[in-house]
Amino acid sequence: MRPVDLGVIVAYLIFITWFGAQFKESQKSLKDYFLGGRGAPWWAIAFSIVSAETSTLTVIGTPAISFAGNFTFLQLILGYLLGRIVISILFLPQYFRGELFTAYELMQRRFGPHVRKFTAGTFLVLRSLAEGVRVFAVSIVVSIVLGTGELVSIAVIVCLTLFYTFEGGMTAVIWTDVVQMILYVGGALLSFFLLLHLIPGGWPHVLAVAVPAHKFQIFDFRFSLSEAFFHRNYSFWAGLLGGCFLTTASHGTEQLLVQRLLSARNQRESRLALLSSWVVVCFQFALFLVIGVLLYVVYRDAGRPAPADPDRIYPQFIWAHLPAGLAGLVMAAILAAAMSNLSAALNALASTTVMDFLKPLRPGLPERVYLGLARWATVLWGAVLFSVGLSARHWGTVLEAGLTIASILYGALLGVFLLGVLTRRPGEWSAIIGMSAGWAATLVLRPHVAYTWYVLIGSVATFAVGYGASFLIHEAPAPPDSLRHPPVDVPARDSRAKLDQR
Repeated sequence: MRPVDLGVIVAYLIFITWFGAQFKESQKSLKDYFLGGRGAPWWAIAFSIVSAETSTLTVIGTPAISFAGNFTFLQLILGYLLGRIVISILFLPQYFRGELFTAYELMQRRFGPHVRKFTAGTFLVLRSLAEGVRVFAVSIVVSIVLGTGELVSIAVIVCLTLFYTFEGGMTAVIWTDVVQMILYVGGALLSFFLLLHLIPGGWPHVLAVAVPAHKFQIFDFRFSLSEAFFHRNYSFWAGLLGGCFLTTASHGTEQLLVQRLLSARNQRESRLALLSSWVVVCFQFALFLVIGVLLYVVYRDAGRPAPADPDRIYPQFIWAHLPAGLAGLVMAAILAAAMSNLSAALNALASTTVMDFLKPLRPGLPERVYLGLARWATVLWGAVLFSVGLSARHWGTVLEAGLTIASILYGALLGVFLLGVLTRRPGEWSAIIGMSAGWAATLVLRPHVAYTWYVLIGSVATFAVGYGASFLIHEAPAPPDSLRHPPVDVPARDSRAKLDQR
């Protein structure tokens, strides 16, 4: 342990915790705590979206992918853009009719309270499991730096992040995300230049080694309906279709990211934040993949075997080879990615718990009571994520484990949202039956297809079975304007002009 590095990391942890806690005084209502008072600029929300979907899985998992393989992971990015366009057209107009706090209030408008709770409950399970993998991922970094066990490593990060999220709510989440995103992207750029400096011959030598090994291959256009095709995670078709469905589900139906879209001042700024976030995501994925290739060249030139755990290669190399102070800065950047994602998850889990479950059970309580419940729900979910993080130690490679868990549940969630937005015939029980079929189809086919297909399979099964069930179950079709009316427990805005003023 080098004192300079440790000092940099400790200084970062103290600063970001203090910075997030400074927003406590602005938290006067649920709108402040869960939506940041709808006062954040679009560019800050864009950075926050990127931070929320990045996490330590990206920082340590993406270099491991290109170290062992190539750039075909980037094919998913094309699907990410397509998914953002779909959300802008289908979902954003619905979310900005009335004042929504969670994505699942939209399901109450269309189907009823049972589907709202069903979809909200799905999110709670999905996010707690997926976030548990991310919590474990950061424990890898902390254990390398501090030499602590996984239990202590997870506890340190969860407790510090919980403190400022508890105090500052969504405003703290957004602005700490901005700071942390700048830090971890800056840390990655620093790693890139330092790694390049360590390679004799620089970039020309990297090309001479990596190009013959096909490390920079991006596209794989092979198409076959064989089992082998569906087992390839990163073919062009899996990336375009799988990435589109994955992003439409994660950014359009999951509270973790929908909450950011709802925090925008109006629909135009929400759309701008969503689409501009893609540019940053594309850049950072490419950057981390290049870092993986540089590490491949370093290991190959030194004649060293690949590590048994590829997820440890990037943080271990930084800690062992970067100069004192700079290693601590890059490690702090990796911790920044973890803390920004964890704070987002805690606030999203708390908002869904309060707005979709607790408040409908006890409507009409004073705002301060709901605000207190929101804070303690944040603490409760901090304890849950700590427990899941300990269990995630045995779930395999962190990046693909996180995406796999999320993809299993995303399909049914996206399918029922599409069923609600695109059709009028299915009712509440048809939607629930469709979601159940979507989960079943994904679980049955899971051993036979790559995880990039899970969301598409689950969405199609949910939509098809839900719509088919509507012909067997006698339910009144939704009126044409069912999605335009706000839920009974959420007041509508007086006018669109008033929305723009805010």
